[in-house]
Amino acid sequence: MSAAELISTIFLPVSLAIIMLGMGMTLIPTDFTRIAKNPKAVLIGLTNQLIFLPIIGFTLAIVFGLNPTMAVGLLILATCPGGPTSNLITQVCKGNIALSVTLTAIASIVSVLTIPFILSYALEYFGSDTNVTIQLPIVDTILQIMVITVIPISIGMLIRKYKTSFAKRMEKPMRIASTVIFILVFIAVIAANLNVIGSAMKEVGLVTLVLNIATMGLGFLTAKFFKLDFKSSISVTVESGIQNGTLAFVIATSILNNAEMGIPTGAYSIWMFVTGGFLMWYFGKREETVSN
Repeated sequence: MSAAELISTIFLPVSLAIIMLGMGMTLIPTDFTRIAKNPKAVLIGLTNQLIFLPIIGFTLAIVFGLNPTMAVGLLILATCPGGPTSNLITQVCKGNIALSVTLTAIASIVSVLTIPFILSYALEYFGSDTNVTIQLPIVDTILQIMVITVIPISIGMLIRKYKTSFAKRMEKPMRIASTVIFILVFIAVIAANLNVIGSAMKEVGLVTLVLNIATMGLGFLTAKFFKLDFKSSISVTVESGIQNGTLAFVIATSILNNAEMGIPTGAYSIWMFVTGGFLMWYFGKREETVSN
């Protein structure tokens, strides 16, 4: 097993599951019922992730004149909504964690249906030589969400309910641990992909940076336009701009059997950690705010 495979299949999922456990200890059931009663933020986030992000990716591929392989690679990235990493960043940014988790879970399941449709069109439009039927593993995707996200968070919420004082004491240490793990994962990603980072940045560095900033900007502007509270605005911003790079790599290398299509994801992963890290630093030092 290569270093990159070791990181993506073992280190990253285990680390994120631990962080999800810590997040669960900050949540109570009313955090989710409040979202269910007022689903505006969820609808905004899902619209950004499932509709506008692929449109932005498609537009940028044309504007930057990417070759077919890189264009499809960029579309793969744009169709993969935020994974657990976006939940981690939201936690440190002191955003609405329940909203972030809800968006991740729903978008990940729905994208199993939207990704094949969008990528089939992209392959045809850009004239890629890849002639395959795109079928994502629905059961595996749902199991991944359950194991990495839902189960650890549920356990954390049970700890919060029955060991409330302990859970409250652990809030700050877990936020610090989240930051440390984020940094370690960033270093590990760079180390594992050191041989391709240079060429990836040279070939698609600028367009992936624009994609990252544009999608985060979209999240921020739509949140403000629809007058979401501050913590929910942070969540929608992060969820709109942080993509599931692991899923994108799997689609490119395992389903489409084209490692080159994973190059945009490699470049984007660097920018994602840089901009995500900035948000964690900027919002993480602020005092906690109360959602409306």
